[in-house]
Amino acid sequence: MTEALLTRPATDYERIARAIAFITSRVDRQPTLEEVAADQHLSPFHFQRLFSRWAGVTPKRFLQVLTVERAKRLLDESRPLLEVSNSLGLSSGSRLYDHFVRLEAVTPGEYKMGGEGLTIEFGVGDTPFGSAFVAATSRGVCNLAFLDDDGDAAHVAALSKRWPKAVLREDDQRAGRLIGSIFATDKERDGPLSLHVMGTNFQVNVWRALLEISPGAVTSYSRVAARIGRPESARAVGRAVGTNPVAFLIPCHRVIQQSGGLGGYHWGVTRKQAIQAWEAARSE
Repeated sequence: MTEALLTRPATDYERIARAIAFITSRVDRQPTLEEVAADQHLSPFHFQRLFSRWAGVTPKRFLQVLTVERAKRLLDESRPLLEVSNSLGLSSGSRLYDHFVRLEAVTPGEYKMGGEGLTIEFGVGDTPFGSAFVAATSRGVCNLAFLDDDGDAAHVAALSKRWPKAVLREDDQRAGRLIGSIFATDKERDGPLSLHVMGTNFQVNVWRALLEISPGAVTSYSRVAARIGRPESARAVGRAVGTNPVAFLIPCHRVIQQSGGLGGYHWGVTRKQAIQAWEAARSE
């Protein structure tokens, strides 16, 4: 797997990621389309087409949303999670995720069994943000992680450690279908996507709160802490966000610092920016 990743041609996402890194490193002086295109060894015309096809917005529009000032304004404008769910006519914030993603946590008894009796199918597929490793039980997605050049061996080993008594079976065809469903629009989905995750009560509460943040919106670690009734635990929330086992579907990319800074991201800050811009374009 690693050799194939190293020898294949650059994907659209990898080109876009390099362009995003170039733009963000020079955001204070607002680089021109010609400068960004030249860095990617493309003509301005071809780069604009590539970027717009992938992101849904032009490079110029993307540059406009990369400022800390905009992030702070977006954070100020983002309504509390409970208010968002009430505006959608739901009886409580905890029901919001049922319309898009259903999260089922492993029970203490199931945790002790270590996945005994479970079959977990895993594989690698392409996403708008590069290759990803995905694994699922019969009850839902249990792991989704973006790959760079490190292949999937470490993710398979971690999966085996987390579910030591489960039967692991590689199935790239199912992985491809599952990833296609994950990155489809809500209108294209037949129903909510299901997650089957393992975590402490605190972690699961944080992950449920993240599922209540609308695409294109952001919130802060302290607001998530307040949402789960633990206002003093912003740092612990940050750790729970960082241990999220299901990238993108549990949207830890929508949590930023109170200052407007992006904060960290397990799969890279550039990818976090890319996902936020991709979601914002589709929300608009």
